[in-house]
Amino acid sequence: MMTLHGYWRSSASYRVRIAFALKGVEVNHHAVNLRTGEQSKDTHLARNVQGYVPVLELEDGTQLTQSLAIMDYLDATYPEPRLMPPEPILRSKILAASLIIASDISPIQNLSVLKFIRAEHGQDDVGVTKWAAHWIAKGFKALELIAQAHETEFLMTDAPGFFECCLIPQAYNAKRFGVDMTQFPKLSAINAACLQRPEFEKARPENQLDAV
Repeated sequence: MMTLHGYWRSSASYRVRIAFALKGVEVNHHAVNLRTGEQSKDTHLARNVQGYVPVLELEDGTQLTQSLAIMDYLDATYPEPRLMPPEPILRSKILAASLIIASDISPIQNLSVLKFIRAEHGQDDVGVTKWAAHWIAKGFKALELIAQAHETEFLMTDAPGFFECCLIPQAYNAKRFGVDMTQFPKLSAINAACLQRPEFEKARPENQLDAV
């Protein structure tokens, strides 16, 4: 069986947990404690030279990194149900929206960046929270406009998939940092619809064995 090395409250790990649940594929979970710095130890650096999570370890020992790349691998290896539609233009648009989260929002409010802002720029809890909330809201404003342009239940489809794997962890973080989600009604509706599904419940941070 494959092993997913991750952390319960890591957005990137959360994305991949959702993808596995949507695919109905079982995976072993191995916790890497980001709070205690386990990601910087040699054992984990041997899995990922960046020291990030998640890392998907295949049965033959091959190790895959970067959450969206892992999700793409799952879609190629376990094609049903699809995370991405086959139509090229729709696929490209969904990927672009997903990258707003994975490339533009998430990296500048993750744990390592917030620690740096606190340590190097003297920001307290209020300052750190304000920083994270600002960038989440900025990205969500763009995503709300994209979502409003489509009449589908989810972003651009009638079933949750690749984008929703990215949105739900980011909405979780938005709540943590006090972002007013009422200004994003379509994103909030997508989030609520997803959280009612058992696959998303299974992947929730609080339901992981390493949750504290």
